[in-house]
Amino acid sequence: MTLRTKVILYTTCWVALISILHASLNVNWAAVLNDYQPLAKRKITVAYIPVTCQLTCPVTDYISKVSDKGELFLPRMFQGFPEIKEALISNKVQAAFIVAPLAIALASQGVPIKVVYLGHRYGSAMVVRKNGPIKTFADLRGRTIAIPSRFSDERLIVFRAMKIWGLKPTDIKMVEMAPPDVSGALAAGAIDGFVMGEPFPSQAEMGGYGRVLFQARDYWPDYMSCILVVRQDLIDKRPDVVQTLVDGIARSGLWLDQGKPHREDAADFVGRFYYNQKPALLRWALTKPMDRVTYSPLAPRKADFDMVRDLMIETGVLKKKMEFSDYTDTRFSDGANQQTPWRYEPGIAAAK
Repeated sequence: MTLRTKVILYTTCWVALISILHASLNVNWAAVLNDYQPLAKRKITVAYIPVTCQLTCPVTDYISKVSDKGELFLPRMFQGFPEIKEALISNKVQAAFIVAPLAIALASQGVPIKVVYLGHRYGSAMVVRKNGPIKTFADLRGRTIAIPSRFSDERLIVFRAMKIWGLKPTDIKMVEMAPPDVSGALAAGAIDGFVMGEPFPSQAEMGGYGRVLFQARDYWPDYMSCILVVRQDLIDKRPDVVQTLVDGIARSGLWLDQGKPHREDAADFVGRFYYNQKPALLRWALTKPMDRVTYSPLAPRKADFDMVRDLMIETGVLKKKMEFSDYTDTRFSDGANQQTPWRYEPGIAAAK
C-alpha cells in the first residue's frame, strides 16, 4: 500500500468516525425516526422556550423517559414566540407553550388551536438597573423597556401598572426582545428595564446589575403568562394523546410544588440537558422564594382569560371579543384533575 493510499484511507476513516460521533451526539434520532412512524403511533412535537413558566415541558420529558409510560412527546426548544407561532401554523409542531394573549390572538385570526392547560402562575417580574435612577414605576416615564411580545401578559402588566401610577401609554417605550437577550441588553445599558418570565430576572439579580422593581403578582393576583395550546386537528384525531400530554404536565407541576429538593433537582437536569443554562441560575429562580413561580393549580379559568381578553381589546391588540369557549378545551384539564405527582427521586431506577 502506497503512502498516498494510506493517507486517503486514514482520512476517510477519520471523517467517518467524526461523522458517526456527531450523529450520535447531536442528532435527535427520536425526532428523525418519528417522522417515519405511522400517524397513529407518532409522538407529538411540543415547542417551548427556556423560561421557568414552561418548566413542566422538560420536566415531563425527563421524568417520563424513565417511567413505565416512556417518553410522552418530543420537546423542541425555540428562542422566541414569533418562531413558535410560525411552527404552529405550519404544523411543524403540534403543541406549544406560548403566552396567553398570543393564543387568543391566533385563535381570533382563525389559527386552529385550543388552550388546554396552563404552564405556571406568577414567575414574571419588572427588572431595572440595580444602581440606576429608577426607584418607582413612575420613574419609567420616558424610558425604554423590553417585553417578550406585544402579545404577552408582561405587556399587559405594564398597562395595569400605568393606570395605577397615572402614566399614559406613550410615556413608556416598549420594545420586543427575545427573552434570552434581555439581561445582556440591560447590563449594556441598551434598555432601562425589562418585564420577562424567570429565570431572566434572576439572571440580572445574580449578575449584580439588576434589581426587581415589582413582581407580577403585585399588579395581577393569580397572574398567569404561559399556557399550553394544541392544534385542533390533533384534538380531533388523537384526543387520547392530548390527554396523556396534559396528564404528564399536571403531574410535573404537582411534583415541582412538592418542595425544594424537587425544584433543585429540576434546576440541575433542565439547566444541563434542556435550557443550556447554569443550574445555579434556575435554582435561584425556583427557590428564592419558593412561590416566585408556582405550578399548581393549572386548569384554565374563564375569569383569568376574560381579563386578558378585555385588556387586549383595551390596549389595541385584539379587534373582536372572543368567548372563552372559542379558544379553550377544558375537558383535558378536567381529565387531569385527579392526577398525582410523579413518584420520582434522583437516582431511582424508574419513575411512576
